[in-house]
Amino acid sequence: MFLMRKSLPLMFAALMIVAVCAPATANELKKPTIDAFDLYVELTEARIAKEETPGGVFLSIDDLTMEQRRNAIQRLKGGEVVIDKMLTTDNGKVIDIPSGMVHHWRAVVFAPGATLKQALALVQDYDHHDKYYAPDVQRAKLLKREGNQFSIYYRLRRKKVITVVMDTYYDVTYGKVVGKRTTSRSYSTRIQEIKDPGEPEERALAPDDGTGFMWRLYTYWRFEERDGGLYLQCEAVSLSRDIPTGVGWMVKPFVESVPRESLMFTLGKTRAELGKVADIR
Repeated sequence: MFLMRKSLPLMFAALMIVAVCAPATANELKKPTIDAFDLYVELTEARIAKEETPGGVFLSIDDLTMEQRRNAIQRLKGGEVVIDKMLTTDNGKVIDIPSGMVHHWRAVVFAPGATLKQALALVQDYDHHDKYYAPDVQRAKLLKREGNQFSIYYRLRRKKVITVVMDTYYDVTYGKVVGKRTTSRSYSTRIQEIKDPGEPEERALAPDDGTGFMWRLYTYWRFEERDGGLYLQCEAVSLSRDIPTGVGWMVKPFVESVPRESLMFTLGKTRAELGKVADIR
């Protein structure tokens, strides 16, 4: 216990040093990092495309053994968010992301009594997402809609020892509803960290600059109505700056926990909001 109390301040201090005090030039997003991330996304989307075709494994829980699936469904119907860390490889080889880190998680939640129609109405109500997903989403706005394509804006607040505020923009496309299933994909188009948020001197930093807390965020949603409710699955792939050599063992668990917690928060809040709509407990 003494060692734990002694090490925690060191971990927190190291995280603050990495996120705030690193030289600005080390935080700029470079082309090799973008190229490697784009390859990671390309290979990830190739796998997703196969899963979403007729005959594919639409929900991850359906690719489990009978016992694993039974346990997962029991947890889901108990209100849990079931989450897994993902890794995309290039023919079995780990994809090196120079000066960057990919955070890749997939989570599933079950909303009893909810319908696909209710879920789509909720997730497409972008002007009110700052209410549904507070405090992580501080501002939300639908910028443009053309059919099933949306352009949206969020002001995000991420807190993990330090607090980072970002203005983020996304293009979101929804797939066709087939039976009681559909999908969506969201791609960040611009992410800008906010310096001195809420202060008179508040200003947005240039895209791909700042601490490198989050450079990219792509999400892949699946919705399926069955078993007396709605399954929602979200796979999130994000890119952040790498951790300097020497402090990775200390800082990496904290850096990796933020995307995981954010995804769990999003799915948990979605389930809760659908519970209100469906008048369930």
